[in-house]
Order: sequence, then structure tokens, then C-alpha cells
Amino acid sequence: MEFQPSISGGDTLTRRRKAAMIVQMMISDGGSLSLSELPESLQEALAGELGAIRLVDRNTVTAVAEEFASELEAIGLSAPGNRDGAIMAIADHLSPPLAQRLRAQTAAVRNGDHWPSIVNLPVERIVSIMTAESIEVCAVALSKLPVAKAAEVLQKTPGERARRITFAMSQTADITPDAVRRIGAALAQDYGRINELAFEKAPVQRLGAILNSTATDTREDVLEGLGATDPDFASDVRKAIFTFKDIAPRVKPTDIPNCIRSVDGAVLTTAVAAGLAGDEPLVKSAEFILGSVSQRMATQIREDAAELGKVKKDDAEKAMAEITAAIREMVDGGIIKLIDPDEEQDDEAA
Repeated sequence: MEFQPSISGGDTLTRRRKAAMIVQMMISDGGSLSLSELPESLQEALAGELGAIRLVDRNTVTAVAEEFASELEAIGLSAPGNRDGAIMAIADHLSPPLAQRLRAQTAAVRNGDHWPSIVNLPVERIVSIMTAESIEVCAVALSKLPVAKAAEVLQKTPGERARRITFAMSQTADITPDAVRRIGAALAQDYGRINELAFEKAPVQRLGAILNSTATDTREDVLEGLGATDPDFASDVRKAIFTFKDIAPRVKPTDIPNCIRSVDGAVLTTAVAAGLAGDEPLVKSAEFILGSVSQRMATQIREDAAELGKVKKDDAEKAMAEITAAIREMVDGGIIKLIDPDEEQDDEAA
């Protein structure tokens, strides 16, 4: 019985078929190939080419091997050939912040899968995808999210559009993995890169923190000027400011003992004395503090405040600022939570 090779010297070989033959030669010789680093589409094509090869005559094998060797010898420079490899190669030569950012991007994308960078976006950013992209793309994106996050995104998506997206999910059963990968890559290109910000906190928070430590007259003057030029921004800044006047309406009575524990007794007495002699909001906060501590302690503070008499304006502001700073420190540490005046108004209306 005579065996005929499936490939002989007279056949015209494609570059893919030659590549498949080289891979088979290396595997047969016990070589180790990192084929998993190739895109899955190329891995699939390679498997198809290998499956089409049965027998190849010796002359053809020799010719393909010689051609491959001559191409290797002709190469004068070898680079990584992909973004991940390039980042790994030059990371040590870049500035540390840039290298760290590029490594993070590399870690988020493996084998062409950009979906992790989309899945990890803030909910508000994903909602913007749901409102801007086609219904079909949104259905795929929603399907890739963890269940809890998908539910939150769907809840924040406008009703009619949310209904259309959920219906479109029923039509994603036959979508190919390659199409899903391409959608992920496109979304990552448009939405996956979050702009690097110069400031960690928003303008309202930054200005609020500055005005917290500013003298009352200066603070009120600035807020009055802001109110004339940008009322909405001024309103938001007022909410971000926390002064002695805000203690009564925004701190829970049960939190006061913890907040003033680190405050020196003389400072507390000075602040209360100045508050009791001030305008109505200051009086309310001073009385609020006294009403939130033990009766014995409140009586002692009142007596000491009465003996102190009239407090100088600068001393009063410094003492009050020290108390509000202690409260803000507890808030920033997550130990207590301030009452939101807007939420209080909503509850009263309800």
C-alpha cells in the first residue's frame, strides 16, 4: 500500500500553513511555545491549520524550515510587538508614577480582554455608557457586570431605556466571544481611561476646608460674594463648611461626649462662654453641648464660663475652631456622621 503525502513539493503553501508546520516541528522536538499569549482568534486559526495537515514530504519540510531559518537570520531588531511586552520592557526607564499607571493598565487587560477595566468603573461612569451607547452594546455591557453592580446600574438608568436594554439581553444568546471582546475593547477606549485629576477633592470640599479655618468676618464676606456671582456654588460651599454654629443642627447628641473628649477643658469653657454670649445659632450650639454631657459636667462648665466673663473675639474663634476641628476629625475618620440638612428637610416634608 502506497501512502501519499497531503502536502508535497508541488503544492503552494500559505504563510499560515507554513507557520503551522513550524509549530508542529517545534512541538515534535519537545520545544515549549507560549501560544496562550496569542489572541484566541489566532490560536483558533492555528488549530485549524494543524488539523488540515496529515503527511508532508521531507523535501517540503526541509524547504519550509530553511525559509524560516533565513527569515530569522534576516531580522536585525526584535521588539516586544505588543503593548504589554513594551510596558514591561521600558517600565524601569520611565518615571515611577507613569510606570505604575501603565502596569495597572497592563494588569487590567490580558489576552485582549478589556472588560475588567469596564467592570471596575464607578457605577456613575457605567450609567453614562447605558445612556450613550446603542441598546445592543448596553445589553452586552450589563451582562458582563457582577449581579449586584448590574442591578445598581439598571436602577439608575432611565426607565424606558432600562426596559429596552433588558429586552435586548434576551437577544445576546448567539453573540460570538470575538464580538464581545471587540465591544469591550471599544468601550475601554472611550470610557476605560479615567482622567487624572490635579486635586483629590472637589472644589466645594477644598474651599469649604479653607473657610472652616478662616475668621468669621472673612468667611461671611467670601460667601456673600460667592452668593452674588454663583448662588448654587455658594450654597454647596455653605453645606461643606462646618463651624461652631453647625454643631446643634448637624451633630447627634450622643456623639458630643466623644467629640469633646480630646479638647482641653479650658478651651471647651472658653468656647461655651463665647457661644452663650453670642447670637442665636451660637447660643443653640453652646446649649446643645451642655445638654449632651452629664448634668454635673454641664453645671461645672456653666460656672467656669460665668467666672470667665467676656471672651475676646480672637480667643473665642480659636476655641470654637478647636472644637469644630475635633468634630471634623471624628467625621473624617468615619467614627461619626454629620446630619445632612437636606435629608432632614426631606424627612420633614415626607
